[in-house]
Amino acid sequence: MDYMITTEQLTKKYKSFVAVNDISLHIRKGSIYGFLGPNGAGKSTTMKMLLGLTAPTKGSFTIDGKQFPADRISILKEIGSFIESPSFYANLTGRENLDIIRRILGLPQSAVEDALELVGLTEFGDRLAKKYSLGMKQRLGLAGALLGKPPILILDEPPTGLDPSGIHEIRNLIKSLPELYDCTILISSHMLSEIELMANDIGILNHGRMLFEGSLDDLRGYALQSGFSANNLEDMFLSMIEEDNQNRKQRAKL
Repeated sequence: MDYMITTEQLTKKYKSFVAVNDISLHIRKGSIYGFLGPNGAGKSTTMKMLLGLTAPTKGSFTIDGKQFPADRISILKEIGSFIESPSFYANLTGRENLDIIRRILGLPQSAVEDALELVGLTEFGDRLAKKYSLGMKQRLGLAGALLGKPPILILDEPPTGLDPSGIHEIRNLIKSLPELYDCTILISSHMLSEIELMANDIGILNHGRMLFEGSLDDLRGYALQSGFSANNLEDMFLSMIEEDNQNRKQRAKL
């Protein structure tokens, strides 16, 4: 199988706290991979390692056939990212903020207008970023990730702050991107119903450890085999997390 991103026993420790514990991801080229877990499960930390923002304590990863850290710069040139709440220059317009990124990446001027159009911000491009609503800031962050149409997108909570109409628009945009320009998307979100509508494959993380990786159909099969409800992604996710938490408590008593 053709994988765009793979990790091998990826681990991140902060002194005695293990944030990410021996996780091995297999993200297929051209897929949308839903990366799920409760707060503090290690999702953002894993994404930051893939972006070189924090160094792994142990393990390795490969992106588009390139090895980190040896190929760090060439890896980063292929990735558009949106991690947690994006930051902007408040006294610059949305368009000017994107233009700074465009110039750093050496992209043509048209890249800014293309990105604004993709996320539905063209008419607000000349508004100061400090006057953007939370939803508009999220759209601007996504526009920054889409500049230059990178082959890999790493998106952490992109629907946050959007109204129902905006969530629908961004969901349809993200779903269209792999076919639109052959990209691979790693996306995390607590809006499980949205992930269920977008993702091809699912990875579930809890307390830094992988509980499951596979397709949605694989997850349904696993849930039924384990005696869990398989009505929807939320039910399956919550059942797996609850079982893992109970097992952890039992092990802690021993």
